[in-house]
Amino acid sequence: MPTDRLSSTFSALADPTRRAILARLSLGETSVTELARPFDMSLPAVSKHLKVLERAGLVARGRNAQWRPCRLEATPLREAADWIERYRQFWEGSLDRLDLYLKQLQAAEPLHDPPT
Repeated sequence: MPTDRLSSTFSALADPTRRAILARLSLGETSVTELARPFDMSLPAVSKHLKVLERAGLVARGRNAQWRPCRLEATPLREAADWIERYRQFWEGSLDRLDLYLKQLQAAEPLHDPPT
């Protein structure tokens, strides 16, 4: 079943191992073996994570003789960040309006003397 790119991006980002792989790739391209080093999993398991990231367009693999470097593709991340940003602006505006409303209510509320 085909999905849109934003859904693929968020699905790929849902796993902490894949997020860690992207964090490493943000430092520059590297090999699958190097990517697998910090994880307590087999090389084929790391390759499966990379395939998910590739399908989402977040990672590209090259070929340089026997070396197959992986590199980060940031465009899908930018699209996800842009999508989230629209909702951040919405919620900040909503919370700002709520804050203003609460301040107006507090200002209109008569002050009561504490009971003696």
